[in-house]
Parts: sequence; structure tokens; C-alpha cells
Amino acid sequence: MHARRIDSLALDNYQRAARVILANHLVTRTYPDRIALPLIRRWATELREDLAELFGYRLEVTETTARLFPIIDQLDPGKPARTVNDRLFDRRRYAYLSLALAALGRAGDQITLSELADQVAAYTGRIDGLDLAPDRAADRDAFVDAVGWLAARGALTLADGDAGGWASDPSVGEALYDIDRPVVFAIFRPPRALQHLHSVTGLLGEEANPTGQPASGDAARRVRRGLVERPVVYTEDLAPEDRAVLTQERIVSEVELFTGLRAERRAEGVALIDVSGRLSDVRFPGTGTLAQVALLLVGEIADLVLDIDNPLPRRVVPPDPIDTVITRLDAAVPESTLFAPLAELPFTEPEDDAEQPEDPPEPATYPFLDYTWLGETVQALTDRYGVTFAAQWQADVPALTGEVLALLERLRLIRSVPEQGVLVLPALARYRGAVVTVRTRQAEELFVTARTQGPQETANG
Repeated sequence: MHARRIDSLALDNYQRAARVILANHLVTRTYPDRIALPLIRRWATELREDLAELFGYRLEVTETTARLFPIIDQLDPGKPARTVNDRLFDRRRYAYLSLALAALGRAGDQITLSELADQVAAYTGRIDGLDLAPDRAADRDAFVDAVGWLAARGALTLADGDAGGWASDPSVGEALYDIDRPVVFAIFRPPRALQHLHSVTGLLGEEANPTGQPASGDAARRVRRGLVERPVVYTEDLAPEDRAVLTQERIVSEVELFTGLRAERRAEGVALIDVSGRLSDVRFPGTGTLAQVALLLVGEIADLVLDIDNPLPRRVVPPDPIDTVITRLDAAVPESTLFAPLAELPFTEPEDDAEQPEDPPEPATYPFLDYTWLGETVQALTDRYGVTFAAQWQADVPALTGEVLALLERLRLIRSVPEQGVLVLPALARYRGAVVTVRTRQAEELFVTARTQGPQETANG
């Protein structure tokens, strides 16, 4: 491992390079900033070998791009694409993004926004249930969001015009883009052709075996990947052969040394704490109404869980809904487009006489809170501190509640039980005891503001 041999004065620089590539997977001359690519190129050889040794990842570095090809052990809905205004991509935007990449791969050095839209519209004509009509404002907005995602990563550079003008009125507005072909080709490079897959799980790793797990990843690599890809790695979530690995000091220390992060170890699992803010895609605690209300709600939940006089009911974690998503995605695979000779066979069920664990461990249980209590608590927090919230959330407390719970679930502090409530997961306890101070308005101040005080570390996510 190269990180052990790097001089202590340069180690921080190396760790910053590691965090940048792990956080972004794609680095260009302008994304995520102009210093990232030179930093990674400085340590390209060391990063390439350490990433392969520790995680089984492959790193390709050129003069204009650095591309990390990770091995994904499970589908993760917690890292969606976002617009430049931080809105989540929906299915239409994902479709336009994919088709725009296909069109750019066949384009020259420049293209206008209207030309790209025409090509994408032609592609949508071959897909049932999808179209791009430039005369519809909603379609134009979704298409511009997809183009903006590409532009943010350097695949497209605005040479003239304004995409917003085209979105407002394509008859008078236009935009001209320079195409960076190496970036276009680096963005989407699946490990195998989609026409060779029967299941979406075939995209998880570079090489899949009949169990659906990456063949190239052993238990130690899977655990290290979990530490850098998830906010918290709970022992309960791991396969039996991986649980013992998580308890090994050496495995966790190697990830700490490589990333420069600090690990918090508890009986229930391990979390890497990112005080730098360069690896986590969600900073918590953080600024903004959602983060502040989430921290307030965490304090209320912690107080309730710790009340020994009124113990909460406990439940086991429900089945992962991602299994249902996989089933639905696989059912939608167009069999007519599969190339049968190279298509992977559907995964087979294990033989009846295969060895099974004699005494499976009892599933862990966690405190349960129903949605009624959660809604009432957020309403009470709004009544008390609402003057400091953004206006849109003051006027829509149910929506505020939903967004806050989604944030906490993404951080793996809670787990939702559909149509019933949430389970309180152990990592939530690290944020108990949050103190809130609301400043009183001074004579020279125009607005009342609030400051939430609490732990400032950020769990990786």
C-alpha cells in the first residue's frame, strides 16, 4: 500500500486526491474544480495501485480526464443525479441524458442545442412511452437539465448563446456547445453491453458470477468498499463472512490511512467521519432548513428512545425495497433486443441440498416510531422555530416532514417502514443532545436568524 510509504508532509495531499476521485468517479479539467485533475495526475500511479489493492477499483488517468471504475456490490438509490439547481433527476431526465450521450458520441466538435434536441427527439421515437417535443415547455426544461448535467462535467462547453433562452422560446433562443469527446466517452462506459444482460444486477461489477456478486471482490474488499460508499456500515447488514472482517482493526485502519478520514467504531458497525467535506455528498449537520430541522428532529427522537420509563415498541428491519425495484427493472428488459449468444443466463436458485446455516442469528430489532408522532413533532418544531425556516417549508409542513425523513434515511439514521413509520437506527444516537440557539433581533438587524449547534463532523454518504 503506497500510502504507508508516502512522506508525512505529502500524505495529506495524497489523501485529498483519494477523496476527490472516490467522491466523483469522473474528474475533468473543470469538474469538480480546476485543481482536482492536476492533483490526481500528480498521484496517478500510487492511486491506481492502492485503489486496485484495497477496493478492486480500476483508475484510468489521461491528460484531460480521470475515471474511476468502481465495483458496486448492491444497487444504491441514495446517489441520484441532480440538476444544477440541486433537483433530483426523474425518469425523463435520465432518458434524455442517456440519449444525449448517444447523440454526442456520433457528433463532431460542435453542436447547437436545437440540433442535439432534434437528434434526441428522433431517438425517443423508437422508445415506447418516451418523446421529446420541443414545443412543450416541460420537455424543454427536462432536456436542458440533462444538457446542464453534461456541461457541469465538461462534456459540453457553452461557446455562444444561452440554453435558458432556448428553453423559454426555441424559436428565438439558441446555444452553441463545444464537445469534449474524451469526456463524453469517459462518462458512460458500462462493464458490458446492455444487450448481453438479462438482469440489471449484471451492471454491478466488472465480472458477475451466478450469485450476482462481483467475482473479483473478496470479503476484505467488500467491507472497505462499504466503508467509503455508505454513510454507515452496520454489522447486521453484512453477509456472515464479512462481519468478522469489519471487526478487524487493520481493515478499517487501511481505509483511514488512504482517505484521511476518522472511523467511529461501535458495537453495531463502523462509520467514516468526513470532517473535510470532500468525500461526502451530503453534509450533516449542515446549513439550510432541511438540515436544521433534521437535526432538531434527531434530538427529539433520541430523547424519546432514551426514555426508559416509556420504552418504544421494537421491530425487525423490513425487506429491502431495492429487491422489488430489481424485479421491476428486470421485468422491463426488452427481450427482443438481447443478443442471445452472449446474454448472461438468468441467475439460478441454489440446490435444495446446499448447505444452510444450522442456527441463523436472530434478526436485530430497532425502536419504531409511527408517522403520526413524526408529523406532529415536525409541526411543533415549525411552530417554535418556523420563523427561521424557508418560506416554502413554513407553508407546507407535510412536505417538510417527508423531505427531512428522506434525508435521515439517506444518511442511514432511520429506516422507513412503508405506510407505517420509521425504525431508529443506532447511528442516530451520535447526534443526540443538539443545542439550538435562536438569536433575538437587534435594532440594526432586518431578519431573525437561527443557529443550530451540534456535532460538526459529516458521515460519509
